[in-house]
Amino acid sequence: MTDSAASPDAPARSKRGRRLVLLVVVPLVLLATIVAVYLHGGRYVTTDNAYVRADKVPVSAEVSGRVEQVLVAENQHVAVGAPLFRIDSAPFDIEVAKSEANLGQVRADLAALQASYHETQAQMVLRQSRSAFSQKEEHRQSRLLDKQYISAATFDTARQASDVAAQEVKVLEQELKRMTEMLGGSVDAPVEVHPSFRAAQAELDDALLNQQRTLVRASIPGVVSNLPKPGQYVSAGSMALALVGSDAPWVEANFPETDLTYVQPGQEVEVRIDIYPDRVWHATVESLSPATGSEFSVIPAQNATGNWVKIVQRVPVRIKLQMEEGGPPLLAGLSTEVEIDTGHRRQLSDLL
Repeated sequence: MTDSAASPDAPARSKRGRRLVLLVVVPLVLLATIVAVYLHGGRYVTTDNAYVRADKVPVSAEVSGRVEQVLVAENQHVAVGAPLFRIDSAPFDIEVAKSEANLGQVRADLAALQASYHETQAQMVLRQSRSAFSQKEEHRQSRLLDKQYISAATFDTARQASDVAAQEVKVLEQELKRMTEMLGGSVDAPVEVHPSFRAAQAELDDALLNQQRTLVRASIPGVVSNLPKPGQYVSAGSMALALVGSDAPWVEANFPETDLTYVQPGQEVEVRIDIYPDRVWHATVESLSPATGSEFSVIPAQNATGNWVKIVQRVPVRIKLQMEEGGPPLLAGLSTEVEIDTGHRRQLSDLL
């Protein structure tokens, strides 16, 4: 009788148990799962709006001229200082020859001026001697005139000769001063320190520099592209070819501003590049851009208009790759996926 009496209550208890599980246990489990997921989330931020970047240097010639020879091939890897192409140097060789001739002429002119100075000095000594003699002769004639041994005309002749000799000495003194100034203030100084010589030397150095610039070299290691053709005329300062650096590529990741709350320089990053799907690159956050990407656009958005709609902005984050020796080459512009470990852990108080 006990079994038969208990049997009608068993389905009821089972039904109440299932109801308890559905109404209490399952929601609690779901709530606990949601809380656990929330507390363990927020540490990593990811984006696939990221690309490999590299230094892109537009190589230009420093002198204008016709391309005589291209010394590299398209997409060739070059080292720092590697010759890329050569400009016809004939016009610059002529300028060097002219400057060398001008420098030699300046040297000869300065040497001749120094010799002329010393010659004038010798004439100065002679004229000073003649002037001294003329003055003595004037004094003698003056005494004779006082005694009326000579005529006044004879005395005037002696005085005129004395005055002329004195004036000639003054003229030579002024000439020596002029030559001293022309020689830079020091007559016996080496001609190499004279301003005229230094100016001519500077012209020669400039011509030699332009002559050296006819050979264009690589400023960074990388890969060359868009090479000029032999016979093509290139202008100084205009782009002649492109050089994409291969020394230290980096990743530029464009994160939404809402994902960057806890991102800081130095945090660890995992990078996956689409061209190598089975390989992971380790990297670190190097820096965050000081402005959003839209701020660098040619025509930035004018948010003062009446039809403004809020749009989540993206901020470029520069990520430094840890390159492994012997690793596969990376090309600028490759698509990547990045995951930054911010180290941030959510707290239960954040929910409350």
